[in-house]
Amino acid sequence: MSAPSTSRCNLLEVRDLSHHYRQPRRWPALPWPGRSPAQQTGQGPVLEHISFSLPPGHSLGIVGESGAGKSTLARIVMALERPSRGSVRLLGRDLHQMSPEQLRLARADFQMVFQDPYSSLNPRQRIERIVTEPLRALGEREPLPMRRRAEQMLEQVGLHSRDLDKYPHEFSGGQRQRIAIARALMTRPRLIVADEPVSALDVSIQAQVLDLLLELKKTYGISFLLISHDMAAIHHLCEDMLVMHQGRIIERGSPAQLFHSPQQPYTQALIAAMPQLGQGRRRERLAQQPQQQQLQQPSAAAQPAAPGKDDGREGH
Repeated sequence: MSAPSTSRCNLLEVRDLSHHYRQPRRWPALPWPGRSPAQQTGQGPVLEHISFSLPPGHSLGIVGESGAGKSTLARIVMALERPSRGSVRLLGRDLHQMSPEQLRLARADFQMVFQDPYSSLNPRQRIERIVTEPLRALGEREPLPMRRRAEQMLEQVGLHSRDLDKYPHEFSGGQRQRIAIARALMTRPRLIVADEPVSALDVSIQAQVLDLLLELKKTYGISFLLISHDMAAIHHLCEDMLVMHQGRIIERGSPAQLFHSPQQPYTQALIAAMPQLGQGRRRERLAQQPQQQQLQQPSAAAQPAAPGKDDGREGH
C-alpha cells in the first residue's frame, strides 16, 4: 500500500511520530508476554517512526494486539497527548503547534468515539446535555438550535428524539455507543477517530454499529481512523489497514491484500486468531506464537515514510 502524494490534499498526515515513556513506574516490572519493554518497565519507546496519510472520505484501520501502541496513537492524533517527536497535521495544520484556542476551534473538524460506552457518558447528565457538549465547547449558547440538531443526530443513528430527556442508564450498550456516535457527529467533523468502538459490545450488536459507521461514511463523507484488535471490523469499514506490533508499523495494505497474502508472521497470527465458523476464538496470546519466528524486515511499502516525504501510497 502506498500513500497519496503530498501534492494531493490529505485530510490527516502523521509523520515520523515517536513517543517515549519518561517516568519509571513505582512498581517492579513483571514479565508479560506480548508487552513491549516500555510497557513492562514504564520507560522507553511506545511508538516509533509512525507515518501515514488519510485522504478525505477514506477510512484507515489500525490493527494490533493490546499493547501495540494503538490507543496511544489515537490520543496523540486527537491532541490529547503530545508526542516525543514527529507531527500530526489535520488539513495541513500541525495540531501540536496550535494554541489552546486554535485547538479548541479546530476540534470541530475531528471528534472521537471511545471504546467503553458505559464510562464515556456522564451518568448524571441527560442525553441532551451529553450530545450537545461539543457545540457548547465551541461556544454555542442557543439551546433551541442545539436541541434541534441533537434530535436530528439521534434519529440519524437510529434512536428517537424523545431519548434526549433520558439518562445513560436507560440504554443498552449498543444504544449508548450510538449516543456517543451522535455526539461525535454534532460538529459535522471531517474525521472521526474510533478507538475500539465495538469491542465492549455483544457480538450481535457489533455488526449493527459497524453498519451504522459505514452508512455515516457514505452519507456525510466522513473519514474514519478505526483502532481495533479485530481485523474483521477493519475489513468491514476501511479501504486501508496498518498492522502495529510493539509500537511500530510492520505491514500495511488493503484489507483484502493483508487477508489473502500477509507477509509478516505476526499478521498471519492475527488472521489465524480470528473466529471461524463453528469454532471459538483462539485464546492464546499472539505473542506466544513461536517467537522463534522473527518478524521479517518490512517491505518498502511497509517502511515508515521519511519526514517531509510521502509514505508511498497512492489513492488511499
